[in-house]
Amino acid sequence: MACLSPSQLQKFQEDGFLVLEGFLSADECVAMQQRIGELVADMDVPLHCRIEFSTQEEEQLRSQVGVRGRARKTISLAVATRFDSSLRKAFSTRKEISWSLQRNPSIKLATDSTFLYTEPLGRVLGIWIALEDATLENGCLWFIPGSHTGGVSRRMVRAFAGLKLNTRFLGSEPVWDDSLFVPTPVQRGALILIHGEVVHKSEQNLSDRSRHAYTFHLMESLGTMWSPENWLQPTAELPFPPLYT
Repeated sequence: MACLSPSQLQKFQEDGFLVLEGFLSADECVAMQQRIGELVADMDVPLHCRIEFSTQEEEQLRSQVGVRGRARKTISLAVATRFDSSLRKAFSTRKEISWSLQRNPSIKLATDSTFLYTEPLGRVLGIWIALEDATLENGCLWFIPGSHTGGVSRRMVRAFAGLKLNTRFLGSEPVWDDSLFVPTPVQRGALILIHGEVVHKSEQNLSDRSRHAYTFHLMESLGTMWSPENWLQPTAELPFPPLYT
């Protein structure tokens, strides 16, 4: 990937997100979809690991006691770092922290730092790649430009009930004016850079068209503390892989 131009960098710094159309070719998107489908089909995920991720506290709590929202079909794998060459070839960084294959997203609003908190803030960068066209009808992303300067007022943290690991929310999300959100439809192969603190959402996909996306996050490790309260934690078996040293 070529470096951002000065105007692109300025737009990202001002808005908190940046669209890069044509990052992947149609053939690369198809190859990634096929390989992801194979990985999902081959997975034998234990029942206790089958948690439906939600940005809404009440929905997250319901998922923890075994109630699944039937309207959504979301597969989220938190520590899927072991991708084979057919996936890695399609993206030049070669090292992915997590991925999400979304068919019917229903994310109301969130900032990435709500779930991936660091000190200092602003060290997490979201990478969102459209493997299919993302439109107003099937759940494109929406952003509030410039909303990445207000800090983080809500966090999802680890919480234990006895020996069982759950999550809970600390703080509350501000009430945002819906008129501030700007839709960001993109074509297959587009990449969206997402600042960790920018407010964004996607509406529930009620269309008959899926909207597959490949997403992961990068963190600047130098001088950064990854919160031990974050729901996602590296382990000796599955550490966060460095892109460079």
